[in-house]
Amino acid sequence: MIHPLVKGGTSLLDAYKILEEVGVFQGAHVADLGCGGNGHFVSPTSVMVGKSGHVYALDIQKNVLHNVESRVQLQKITNVSTVWSNLEKYAAARIPEGTCDYAFLVNVLFQNTDYTTIVKEAKRILKADKGHLVVIEWKKAASPLGPPLDFRVDSATLVSSAEKEGYTLVRTFDPGVYHYGLLFKRS
Repeated sequence: MIHPLVKGGTSLLDAYKILEEVGVFQGAHVADLGCGGNGHFVSPTSVMVGKSGHVYALDIQKNVLHNVESRVQLQKITNVSTVWSNLEKYAAARIPEGTCDYAFLVNVLFQNTDYTTIVKEAKRILKADKGHLVVIEWKKAASPLGPPLDFRVDSATLVSSAEKEGYTLVRTFDPGVYHYGLLFKRS
């Protein structure tokens, strides 16, 4: 398997390791909600889900989506769709309801204020009773990298918000030195 790595990206978060950790499988449909300019998870996810799977790369910044589209075209990836949307507006993402096996929120929530709507939007696109939400955020602790402490979201706060929206915490996991990982199941 070829690992299309973003320079320096795996030193913080190894996308392949994380995708394996949470059980992404061949044929899965995955939404990367807030994919970012490098689309760090997009190419690895497209490889993991294979030709029978699909990846939705979603972001609010159109230039970010243009960068992801360019990378996908250069790598001749055919199972990725870019989607422009504001995650803080419920049902704004043009992803069909109940179609995704996984929704990823990686380093997204610290940049937003309305966690409840974002978690609801992820739930909307996830398959009922079997879809999984993967949240990876900066630990709420001093570190040489990352956003200021007061922007970081405490894991207990995220667990509480997700459970109020009908998710069940499956487990926590360690995605890297400066981050925590949460795997939820949609009920």
